[in-house]
Amino acid sequence: MTDPTSAMVHRDNEMDSSSDRDAGGGADGGGGGGLVVAIDGPSGTGKSSVSRAVAQRLHAAYLDTGAMYRALTWAVLRDGVDIGDPDELARYAAAAPLEVGMDPGAPTIGVGGVDVSRAIREDRITEAVSRVATNLAVRADQCARQRALIAAGLRSHGAVVAEGRDITTVVAPDARVRILLTASEEARLTRRARQLTGRSDEAARTAQRYKVVNRDALDSTVSQFTTAADGVVTLDSSELTFEQSVTAVLELVCGPPSDPGGTSGRPG
Repeated sequence: MTDPTSAMVHRDNEMDSSSDRDAGGGADGGGGGGLVVAIDGPSGTGKSSVSRAVAQRLHAAYLDTGAMYRALTWAVLRDGVDIGDPDELARYAAAAPLEVGMDPGAPTIGVGGVDVSRAIREDRITEAVSRVATNLAVRADQCARQRALIAAGLRSHGAVVAEGRDITTVVAPDARVRILLTASEEARLTRRARQLTGRSDEAARTAQRYKVVNRDALDSTVSQFTTAADGVVTLDSSELTFEQSVTAVLELVCGPPSDPGGTSGRPG
């Protein structure tokens, strides 16, 4: 991992309350030290691709928290951990050596020196990840790691775009900008089918239903991401193109582009 913002994160005494304050305290979401943009929402809304593009345009660090749960699931399956034993799973998760690269141009995720950026997108991971992510002790550990990573991203870049479950309400509730990115079920199924298969016909959408709808139903038992909490802005991307979605998020962060001769606008 060569990304200068890459960090190994595990729950130990080095992850103290100062990291949590850096990640979440203050009106700007960075303890007075930078910009945090937090983006949550159901599967298939474009959270990851939109968040990554926004991070690139803001020259910010990028944190994909869903990839962390997937990497942990990959390790659990590799090592034969009993997912059905909540205590065993929690103990294993607390010691898992996750490595997160936060360069939005080339984000990476690893476990103990093994790059699993591609492996975590396999169907077997998708089918198992909710069983890992709904363990409350695992979630608490992962949220603490995510706060520490946001703090690291603020130190290296001055800004972080973080996306995934619990980001707007638990991990970074004081982020300067908090967005719930939504879309209709039809739009979400179509996007995921096109992303994974290159097709968007009825058969392709039906094949993605478990990965999108059923997984959200499982995850919603421990995380609220279907309705916006107080202070969270809802952005419905059902009728938006990818570029329009990116622009809409940037406008929520920076305001609309400035008129010629104006003084406002977003960074290029």
